[in-house]
Amino acid sequence: MLEVRGLRVSYGGINAVKGIDFTVGKGELVTLIGANGAGKTTTLKALAGLLRPAAGHIYYNGEDITARPAFELVRLGLALVPEGRGVFGRLTVEENLAMGAYNRRDAAGITADFDRVYGLLPRLAERRRQLGGTLSGGEQQMLAIGRAIMSRPRLLLLDEPSMGLAPLMVQKIFETIRTVAAEGMTLLLVEQNARLALETCHRGYVMESGQISLAAAAQQLLADPRVRQAYLGE
Repeated sequence: MLEVRGLRVSYGGINAVKGIDFTVGKGELVTLIGANGAGKTTTLKALAGLLRPAAGHIYYNGEDITARPAFELVRLGLALVPEGRGVFGRLTVEENLAMGAYNRRDAAGITADFDRVYGLLPRLAERRRQLGGTLSGGEQQMLAIGRAIMSRPRLLLLDEPSMGLAPLMVQKIFETIRTVAAEGMTLLLVEQNARLALETCHRGYVMESGQISLAAAAQQLLADPRVRQAYLGE
C-alpha cells in the first residue's frame, strides 16, 4: 500500500531524514521507533503532504504522491493523527468529528461513521456537546483518532498516540488501535513506547539520526539485544 524510496527531508540546512526506504503492506500494522529527534515525526509529515521532500519518492497504492498536497491525500484515503492531537478547542466533540468528514458528501455514510466512532470510543458519545479544549489529554487523543476515522482512511498514520497519557488511558488508546486494525485498516505508528508499539505491530523499523538502522518482524526486534538495550531499558 505504501512504498517509500530514498526519502530525504530537510529543515533549512538540517537533513532531518536522510534517504530512507520502507514499505507498509495492506492490512499491516507497522511501527517506526527511535529516540527523540530521529526523524520519525518528520517522516509522517512528509507522507501526509505537510512537508515537501527534498528528494525521493512516496508511492501509495502504486501512485506517486510525493508532490500531492495534504487535502488530496485525505481524499485518497490517507489520514494523519498528529503529535499533540490538533483538536479544535473551541468546537464541540461532535463538530471536531464532523471536521474529519469535511470532504465527504455521503450523508448516510457520515451518520453511520458517527455511530461507529461513538461505539468505538463511548467516552466521546458522553461528551459530544462538550468543547474539545475542555477534554482531558486522553479524551483529546480519542477525539483526534475519531476525527481521522471520520475521513474513512485506508491508511492511518499515528504520531505518538500515548504521549503524556496515564497508563490506563494508554491502554484504552491501544485497544482502539487494535480494534480498527482488526477491522482491516492499515496503520503506520510512530511511538516512544517501543515495547508497546512492537507488541502491537507486525513489523518495525528503527530510526536513528534520520536513517533506518534496523528492520524486522516486531517479535524479532523485541528480542534484539540492541533494541532491548537502547529502547526497552534492559
